[in-house]
Amino acid sequence: MQHSVKLVSVGTAVPPHVIDQGDAARASHTAFSSRFGDFEKLARVFETSGIQRRYGVRPIEWYLETSGWPERNLAHIEGAGAMFVSAASKALASAGLSAGDVDTIVTVSSTGIATPSLEARVSRELGFRDDVERVPVFGLGCAGGVSGLSIASRLAASRPGSVVLVVAVETCTLAFRMDKLTKANIVATALFGDGAAACVVRASEAGLAEIEFAGQHTWPDTLDIMGWSVDPEGLGVIFDRAIPPFAETHVLKGVTSILARSDLTPADVDRFACHPGGSKVITALESALKLSQGTLDKEREVLSDYGNMSSPTALFVLEKLLAHGLPRRTVLTAMGPGFTLSCLSLRAAA
Repeated sequence: MQHSVKLVSVGTAVPPHVIDQGDAARASHTAFSSRFGDFEKLARVFETSGIQRRYGVRPIEWYLETSGWPERNLAHIEGAGAMFVSAASKALASAGLSAGDVDTIVTVSSTGIATPSLEARVSRELGFRDDVERVPVFGLGCAGGVSGLSIASRLAASRPGSVVLVVAVETCTLAFRMDKLTKANIVATALFGDGAAACVVRASEAGLAEIEFAGQHTWPDTLDIMGWSVDPEGLGVIFDRAIPPFAETHVLKGVTSILARSDLTPADVDRFACHPGGSKVITALESALKLSQGTLDKEREVLSDYGNMSSPTALFVLEKLLAHGLPRRTVLTAMGPGFTLSCLSLRAAA
């Protein structure tokens, strides 16, 4: 008997350094206020972001120093590697498995360059087999966690019984650029945090939920909405201020298109679990998906406690929903560079 693909477990991790939002606002004021004429107006984002704290791979003082690309990327490799080990270990333990049981690893990350990729760097520490298959995924940004879970589900379906581990790990705080006087950079210092989430996926009888289907929708001529710029100092964030209104205008059409491929409509979804990119984005998503304001409560909790961690953030939301019990059908959604919407449907275990 061939079993459907199941989400077996989820594990999350954050780095050790807490970034209180008040401390981040003061550090930003120190770095920008004397050099950016419109800073005081922009600084209100620290109060309206819906964020209380975040976590970083380095203490907040480190970001105030002038650090070039080599220093920032080393911080990525070290910090992301540690979070990878922590999140993966939790997910595997929850599934009753060891690293030696894993057949395929999908590693999602867009906030630094690691070649060999992260799963190879931590392989000995975790104990992966020599014949484990590695699938590094780069460039999906905030949509990466949902898309990575989708990739993992297809790999699991192609080899029933095999164990697929997906790990989404980001060091977004390394994009804090005190040398870069842009509105997007100031917003980034108010929103970004670091974190990792891991999931075990398997075509098996038992699991937390069945992965029903997944899909993406990319809008043409939207490359400049979100992404990275690259210069000698490191990665610089590209944010279009129109992201919330874009979401409010276009997300429902994208979600409807993806659901229609499985002969479903938004009315067939019991809970949308969304990537909380920011407080305005959450409000826009509630409006777009015709949800009552306040429906996306777990999204607001994750944003408040962790900030926008890019790809793992939607999986942090999923972990919270699992703790309270999934409804019949939950659809994960996240938007990322492209500009792309990624969706994945989970059907609760009987």
